[in-house]
Amino acid sequence: MFDIDDWSYGKNKNWISRSEIKTKNGLPVISGITINNGVNYYTNDIPNDNEIFYDSLTISTRGEYSGTVTYHQGKFVLANNILVMEIKELTKNQKLFIGTLINNLSYGGYSAYPTKESLKNDSIQLPTKNGEIDFDFMDAYISELEEERISELVTYLKISDLDNYELSKDEKQVIKDFSNIKWKDYQIGKLFKKIKTKKLPYKAKNLPKEPMGEYILPVLTSSFMNQGLNYYIPKAETTILKNVISIPSNSDVYRAYYQSREFTVLSDAYAIEWKDKEKNIEPNEYLFTVSSINKVTDLPIYSYKNKLGGWNVVKNKYIKLPVNSYDEIDFEYMKKFIQAIKKLVIKDVVLYADKKIKVTKKVVENN
Repeated sequence: MFDIDDWSYGKNKNWISRSEIKTKNGLPVISGITINNGVNYYTNDIPNDNEIFYDSLTISTRGEYSGTVTYHQGKFVLANNILVMEIKELTKNQKLFIGTLINNLSYGGYSAYPTKESLKNDSIQLPTKNGEIDFDFMDAYISELEEERISELVTYLKISDLDNYELSKDEKQVIKDFSNIKWKDYQIGKLFKKIKTKKLPYKAKNLPKEPMGEYILPVLTSSFMNQGLNYYIPKAETTILKNVISIPSNSDVYRAYYQSREFTVLSDAYAIEWKDKEKNIEPNEYLFTVSSINKVTDLPIYSYKNKLGGWNVVKNKYIKLPVNSYDEIDFEYMKKFIQAIKKLVIKDVVLYADKKIKVTKKVVENN
């Protein structure tokens, strides 16, 4: 069905200019990572014509999450551990439909890497009509899913008070004050304590990756996908956690996350909570401290070969937090700063949702 020989592997291209934030002329650099939709960073380097790709699916070809398929709209370039699946004659929705099916093939882990040759021998099931592939069904199906997700997104934004992305006077001020904030070093173990959890009789490889029957409680592992919550177990006989921070103890990436929903710990990770019970830590305050923790744990020097270690190591590290005029942790500033950042980040999402809703209404009115 596809001319796989024409698909392109990413090479170990050394892009000189690199930025975590997209600039006006910056191009996303796609690699085999599975976070941020595969965007490793952005570059302002001028690529050769044969190094530029457009509106294509990519599949990760190395690492724990090899076989992960993502779609990239617009112009992009490649780093390494990635294969571009160029299918120029299909629409975006058709590519998304087919990409989802390829994503469900039996790749993944460190022993099942996708290659051009292996993909040639794989098969996927596609919808048909009158003996022909039903591309119209693919378009309609993805459009319906998108409308459903947009509706859920709008509801979430309203509940979270993020549908209004305009910064308040106070929020503008906290952003302006950031460069003048006074910081103080705090030992992580003096602020947080590790939470004891019940040992579970499960292995991740035997668990469902979606809620199923009584298997409805997400469990934490060392993965950095989905904040480490990729499997489900029954709720019975477990230590249920919520509104805490999780940290991997045996991983390739030691990224801490604030966990706002119920979960429990399975393996190679742990959870910590604020020690001082007199202080009720709010979500935005937890999010601020998570970003501070990641400045000392989520570093490129740590990997499976050079492990960070568990709580016995992390608790002795120091993080910087803002302090007020009383030389105490400035929780109020932390809370307002994160809310302002949320609004800045969510602005494009709100505008996208509004645009989609307007298009849908127009289609309905015309019919």
